[in-house]
Amino acid sequence: MYRMPLRAPRLRVMYICGLNYFKEMKNQSGSGRRGGARRTKPASKSFLPKRKSAGSGVRLKPRGKAEETPDSSSDKPGDKPRKTGGKSGGKYQGSGRPLPKTRTGAYKPEFWRKKDEHKRKPLPDSNAPMRLNRYVAQAGICSRRDADVLIAAGVVSVNGDVITEMGFRVRNTDKVQVEGDTIKAEKKQYILLNKPKNFLATGDDPQGRRTVMELIRGACKERVFPIGRLDRDTTGLLMFTNDGEMDKRLTHPKSDVRTLYHATFKDKISRVDLQKMTEGFELDGKFIKLEKAEFVKDDPRQIGVEIHSGRNRIVRRIFEHFGYKVTRLDRVLLACLSKKNLARGQWRFLTEEELSILRMTT
Repeated sequence: MYRMPLRAPRLRVMYICGLNYFKEMKNQSGSGRRGGARRTKPASKSFLPKRKSAGSGVRLKPRGKAEETPDSSSDKPGDKPRKTGGKSGGKYQGSGRPLPKTRTGAYKPEFWRKKDEHKRKPLPDSNAPMRLNRYVAQAGICSRRDADVLIAAGVVSVNGDVITEMGFRVRNTDKVQVEGDTIKAEKKQYILLNKPKNFLATGDDPQGRRTVMELIRGACKERVFPIGRLDRDTTGLLMFTNDGEMDKRLTHPKSDVRTLYHATFKDKISRVDLQKMTEGFELDGKFIKLEKAEFVKDDPRQIGVEIHSGRNRIVRRIFEHFGYKVTRLDRVLLACLSKKNLARGQWRFLTEEELSILRMTT
């Protein structure tokens, strides 16, 4: 190799430093600088590829190749350790999950940690202390925004003391007055009914047919409304409340509330059709499936059905799609609520334990 004669000392030093820099680059694994092209030569041992991603049985080193370790999931103790990990280049690990990187391109060590970003918060207790503006709004005086104006004007008092603080919390037992008049927010009520046949699950009917409101008449002074849907011929559990947040949680598709039905048929149901229902199919342009479906007491005319969808008449429509007509349908489980010790046509209030479970699971 021809070397240019360098007489100036400064140029000679720069030339030697440049040779040392390229030697270090040659022995270095990876690109050597951020965003640079990767220098690879398969036939050369001096140029090393980038590090592979870490899967089960592979450890990442700062520089160098991955080290093989015995796999804990081997079937036999005498099996040889297997190479695991993602593709060359490190984009995916063994499970196929992408590895997060830092700004400089290095892998984060906490890539295996799962973050529950979409986990829903538990439903708060409706009878717990609430903001004063919400208390005034629930009493039917005005909206929350207008209640803030009344509080700032000094016309709202709690237990005889004028409150002008925004965000002040009150309890249901406190005495709240607006311009000298005592107000009271509605107490949240939760009622469970074992609905009989030939009753509509609605507040009123223009045609004058019987509704479920006749069955709970006089249960409480607050105005409650039914949650969910039960058609006229379907029997079983039906819940009533004046808590709008609870209604939203129980009926929202993301809540994934468990519902169990006992369906009776005139004809026998084949296991092949049951398997198709649990695998899922398209109904009216939407995908639908049964979570579980089993024979009751080995009787092919009685099916226990678990479903998480609240669409109208969905259980009957699923079986009608396969040519079966439901002669009797009874809802025996709603979330954590059952109809144990609750006769047909009877109702009861939910216990504090049941309310706590509903707030945590919905």
